[in-house]
Amino acid sequence: MKVNISILLLSLAVTAVGQPKQTPTASYQAARAPLRPNAYQELPLGAIKPQGWLREMLVRQKTGATGKLDQLYPLVMNERNGWLGGDGDQWERGPYWIDGLLPLAYILDDKELIAKAKPWVEWAIKSQQPDGYFGPSKDYGPERGVQRNNSRDWWPKMVMLKILKQYYSATGDKRVINLMTNYFRYQLKELPQKPLDHWTFWARYRGGDNLMVVYWLYNITGDKFLLDLGDLIHKQTFDYTDGFLNTDMLSRAGSIHCVNLAQGIKAPIIYYQHHPEQKYLDAVDKGFADIRKFNGMAHGLYGGDEALHGNNPTQGSELCSAVEMMFSLESMLEITGKVGFADHIEKIAFNALPAQVSDDFMNRQYFQQANQVMTTRLTRNFDVNHGGTDLCFGLLSGYPCCTSNMHQGWPKFTQNLWYVTPDKGIAALLYAPSEVKATVGNSTEVSFKEETNYPFEETVKFTLTTAKTVSFPFHLRVPQWCRKASVKINGKVWREVDGNQIVKIDREWKTGDVVELDLPMHIRKDIWFENSMSVERGPIVYGLKIGEESKLVKNDKDPIEYGASYVEVRPTTPWNYGLIQVPDNKLEENYKVEKKGPVSLYPWNPENAPVQIKTRAKRIPSWGLYNEMTGPIPYSITYNLETGPEEEITLIPYGCTSLRISQFPVVRK
Repeated sequence: MKVNISILLLSLAVTAVGQPKQTPTASYQAARAPLRPNAYQELPLGAIKPQGWLREMLVRQKTGATGKLDQLYPLVMNERNGWLGGDGDQWERGPYWIDGLLPLAYILDDKELIAKAKPWVEWAIKSQQPDGYFGPSKDYGPERGVQRNNSRDWWPKMVMLKILKQYYSATGDKRVINLMTNYFRYQLKELPQKPLDHWTFWARYRGGDNLMVVYWLYNITGDKFLLDLGDLIHKQTFDYTDGFLNTDMLSRAGSIHCVNLAQGIKAPIIYYQHHPEQKYLDAVDKGFADIRKFNGMAHGLYGGDEALHGNNPTQGSELCSAVEMMFSLESMLEITGKVGFADHIEKIAFNALPAQVSDDFMNRQYFQQANQVMTTRLTRNFDVNHGGTDLCFGLLSGYPCCTSNMHQGWPKFTQNLWYVTPDKGIAALLYAPSEVKATVGNSTEVSFKEETNYPFEETVKFTLTTAKTVSFPFHLRVPQWCRKASVKINGKVWREVDGNQIVKIDREWKTGDVVELDLPMHIRKDIWFENSMSVERGPIVYGLKIGEESKLVKNDKDPIEYGASYVEVRPTTPWNYGLIQVPDNKLEENYKVEKKGPVSLYPWNPENAPVQIKTRAKRIPSWGLYNEMTGPIPYSITYNLETGPEEEITLIPYGCTSLRISQFPVVRK
């Protein structure tokens, strides 16, 4: 089974004063001139409720590391943390945790989790000084293995600004607006003398996160100084527009840190809201094209372990990159409405993200590999190694930043399933079982129930509840991978549409109306490093089902901050298969899809994989282990390559695997 190692938990009571919660149908904040109107608008936090397998993911976060990180990682997440007024860590790890915990708490409407998050919010708000600065303000020497940086570094404040933005969305607490206004005046005054890279370089590469909140606040208050601050932040942020358009940055190994790239790629489109020039859109498009060409992998991310490191499927991809790239894509989707951004979110969410975290949400990998056949302690050909535990599953193995940052992935995915639209409608742009409340048309409250086993099955059903008939547009995304979708209204075909577009149904609606979106999923392939091939169906990549043997290892080699134990996983079945070459028009004949009955409430492991694909393959004796990884992958197709006889193999969703081959060499029949 996929790694699921329990960790002994300590009990810790946390109390906090509750805050009145605003209704999820509060008025939506449109863009204020001169900012460009966005294609879509985010709903208040709590308006979207996950159901089915997605809710199960969030519940597992609650009962796993997200809900218990203060007990599991007390070295950092205790009362000594600088973000709680103590002399402990003052940098990113505490805010990283709350950036996932807080949206999880309000989405689940969970009082216990809200009480855990609240002291961090309260301390941040009450820490503001007369000059507008907020956050830790005392420097302590390094001790207890905790990373320290100058307390006034701009970067960790950016994470807390994201948290406060979400908190305001859930509660309407006006203190957030006051704090941000005063802090942004402080930034405008201080940045000319102490620019984003004054203390560390991180803020220079991640300034888009700061700018995003500045524009958000401007849309609420209309304070003109915020536009000046936005221009200043953009000027001091690394120039991604020029880097993507005019340099070879993304073709060179080591040119940029993997998480900086994941966070920074949205910076041109964030700035585009104030300066709507085509070059900012073009830069991001070229950035993604170059990532795909030079560093891309089947799971939707790229080689970055930790610096950018090419597209060999044995290079690592960091968990922080997964959740930060999802957030960047979500931010850009709201601004542009571009179908490709939604497709990319789903590619990461349904492949890379579940594969890199254990079933009980207690352990994670620092790096994952697209072709991963051992997760053992060993120094590999990564840019950075942390005692060789970077592939091992553990709470703190590899490096602890991902322990703190992984929590935002699924809650923010949930928050971006639905949007309201400038034409007073509602949009479903990502698909998962859920319910939503929103105000549409002439201020009429409606709710939709979304029933689906997507991404494993093809139909998404929406049922409307409304107290009165109401006219409004309903936007639906048809993914690029879908050849021809069908939309039914109340059982009758309304329209058949091609992929890669947003469909708008503009009509008068009544309670009980049902919209069914059918997205036929066909077998398709994609080509990667050394002409290797991935097998895909819908938004899911399929990997070789490999027998797995897990071993819990006591960590007696590292300092305690890297965890008391970790899990190694080794294969118990062969992995060195090449797929047999078939014409593209014969893929459906040669890759047989088998559905395994009802989709489990938790589908992300080999036992519960709802769909599997059977096909023929040949073993390649010369393709063996190197450094406890797959050795150099045979080029597809190599003439006269020695292979074994044809065998039937089983492919399962990438997200269900701990070990897999997802980029296969192709061999002749």
